[in-house]
Amino acid sequence: METTRQNKISRLLQKELSEIFLNETRKMPGTLVSVSVVRISPDLSIAKAYLSIFPSEKAQDTIEAVNASSREIRYQLAQRVRFQLRKMPELHFYLDDSLDYIENIDNLLKK
Repeated sequence: METTRQNKISRLLQKELSEIFLNETRKMPGTLVSVSVVRISPDLSIAKAYLSIFPSEKAQDTIEAVNASSREIRYQLAQRVRFQLRKMPELHFYLDDSLDYIENIDNLLKK
């Protein structure tokens, strides 16, 4: 069960990460990255961000690129939330494949 503080911080991080990825994906036409959910640990030291990437063919390459540049993303995020958070949590990025799973279920049900 997440506390109110965890929920507030995860919503803040999700909003700011979405804006960062929106600005970065403008440089890469044809790719859309959205932040599905951010889960933060009880001690507020680790944030797990789940990314939904379209098209799904580029998903693995994009998630590897994001993980490679996670320090830069953490710095940009820290600059944006420096007045709301005292300590910036460590960021871990994961692929959210729930949309692909839903599409697969729909295709199976249509058959």
